[in-house]
Amino acid sequence: MIWALFFGMIADALIGEPKWVWSRLPHPIVLIGKVISVADKRLNNGKTRKTKGIIFLLFLIVFSGVFGRLLTELGSFIEFFCVTILIAQKSLADHVGEVATSLRQSLEKGRYSVAQIVGRDTGEMDESQVARAAIESAAENFSDGVIAPIFWFLVAGLPGLLVYKSVNTADSMIGYKTPDYRDFGWASARYDDLLNWVPARLTSLLIALAGSVLQHRHSINRDAKLHCSPNAGWPEAAMAYALNVALAGPRSYDSQMQEFAWVNKEGNQAAKSHDIERTMRILWSSWKIALVIVGIVAIIVTF
Repeated sequence: MIWALFFGMIADALIGEPKWVWSRLPHPIVLIGKVISVADKRLNNGKTRKTKGIIFLLFLIVFSGVFGRLLTELGSFIEFFCVTILIAQKSLADHVGEVATSLRQSLEKGRYSVAQIVGRDTGEMDESQVARAAIESAAENFSDGVIAPIFWFLVAGLPGLLVYKSVNTADSMIGYKTPDYRDFGWASARYDDLLNWVPARLTSLLIALAGSVLQHRHSINRDAKLHCSPNAGWPEAAMAYALNVALAGPRSYDSQMQEFAWVNKEGNQAAKSHDIERTMRILWSSWKIALVIVGIVAIIVTF
């Protein structure tokens, strides 16, 4: 089981998500998203939205866990295949790297590329804001898209991985504090926070190790708690200190400027495209540390 994770991590790093495959077949996350969309349309109404949201989350957890268990019975190759397509290291590197490439060409291209990976307003961003947004997205998504899936596979095998990915997808679609989703998406958002609690802090440790800033662990822990998210601040704070840049801070959503605390406030606020590239080098080093840990666990379990 653990070897399927080890080799799946390597396969993902090498091939990522080939367009020639997913242009012909629906990606599992897309299928999960369709289930969530149907539930949103049919259940997100009336006075019992929160209750229906809780029931739907329970259904999603049970269905994903049972389906994962059935897939496990099909053998190690299926586990390996699922790991390969559900861990997103190569995809993350490609998308964030594209922002650095575009930003070197022009500010307008940088804004367009970063708009593909962040939810904030990008039309009026300057160069440093584009770079900081890409760095923050890279750090947070390394936790959500790479380390958390690895962690939950180690804890509960393929069922754990599928449950995590289903809940994380639900959070990304309905876990908003808006009038439409405040009640229906409440359970999905809170459970996603719970599932990411340990992985986010492990990610922070991995980034601090890869970035050689463990000596700043107390400052990282302090600044992580300034973030509006209970989990996203941990990888972002570690990356901020690894790069010596200031992250978070004010940003605009839906044309409204919102004030957020700076993470590593004393760091450089004028991030550039090369800082995005430094970010990805640190994340690849973090990934290598994670791979070594998984390999050691696999050897211990095997023998």
